[in-house]
Amino acid sequence: MPYKILSKFIKDISFEIPSAEAFALLEKEISKYNLNFDIKSKPFKNNIIEVNTILRLVPNKDVKHKMLTEINYTSLVSIEDTKDKNEIEKIVLIKIPTEIYPHLFETFSYLFSQAGIKKLSVEKKIDFQKLYDERNKS
Repeated sequence: MPYKILSKFIKDISFEIPSAEAFALLEKEISKYNLNFDIKSKPFKNNIIEVNTILRLVPNKDVKHKMLTEINYTSLVSIEDTKDKNEIEKIVLIKIPTEIYPHLFETFSYLFSQAGIKKLSVEKKIDFQKLYDERNKS
């Protein structure tokens, strides 16, 4: 089933370092954060789907001074044959996020570098096929 990304844009960015203490501890505590993805889609018009790939940096319970990072990167995608729901799901949850993720992560990294954080040690590689397979096992 052929698809084409017609356009991509940053729909929303939230980036908040709430205090100097949070900033000072961030490089040490970044390993206590996990990348979290939420992918949502909705019809736009005439076989075009809006796909929102939301990246969040989520702290675990041990982080006292939490920062907020969330980017909603939207893609408008044209899909030729919209009858096969399973194929559409794979396009939305695997193919589109895999294709746009390098730019999304680049934006994520840029925010940290502009905030003065030099050592960002967050796992860059994400396997959306694996996430999809794990989701469908449950």
